[in-house]
Amino acid sequence: MKTIIKRLLSSILAIAIIFSLSHCKAIQNANNKQKGGVIGAAGGAVIGAIIGNNIGKGGNGELGAVIGGVVGGAAGVLIGSKMDKQAQKIEEEVPGAEVERIDEAIVVTFDENKGGGIYFETEKYNINGASQQTLNKLAKVLNEYKDTNILVVGHTDSAGSENYNMTLSKNRAYAVNNYFKQNNGISGSRLNVNWFGESKPMSENGTSSGRAKNRRVNIVILANDKMKAEAKKQAGS
Repeated sequence: MKTIIKRLLSSILAIAIIFSLSHCKAIQNANNKQKGGVIGAAGGAVIGAIIGNNIGKGGNGELGAVIGGVVGGAAGVLIGSKMDKQAQKIEEEVPGAEVERIDEAIVVTFDENKGGGIYFETEKYNINGASQQTLNKLAKVLNEYKDTNILVVGHTDSAGSENYNMTLSKNRAYAVNNYFKQNNGISGSRLNVNWFGESKPMSENGTSSGRAKNRRVNIVILANDKMKAEAKKQAGS
């Protein structure tokens, strides 16, 4: 009987938080797949379904970072609620940030036409002044939500060889990783890097403006073990 009651309470909690999530700006601005990802996590949905719908399309390689990290159930909804608050704050405080809430994770890309971004000159991986401002504002939010891990993902345009671009994207990811640690006080234990070279374009490589958008770094924010453990305890799972 206690088990049945606990499950019933967990279900009620999940429904309540799902309802509150549906009113969040980050979700209101999301497309149907993204909405399904957030709400689906409450029912223990498999993130692979979302990956399957997005993998290989421009700018979505970061979603692979979420595989295996989904808690699901009532605990997943509690995590999603916390991540949703963080996503909304990033939207409000970081110029150019475009936030996708995918299950229990946040994927941050940028639109330089909206006043921000993390972009690089051709064949360069040094962080320019404009990108520093974006990183400083993003880091401020990240430091407010310390129970998360951060994945920094580097990309390039198609100029140069594939091998060269793979190394260049790695250098870009590490440049941002190091900037977070050295200039913003983000613990190295929270940070990881990945890189895709030219294989995940966000825009067309046939124009100079398109190539500029592809010379970028994206950010993935994930619940750490502490957040997951607390959510499971609170949910009684």
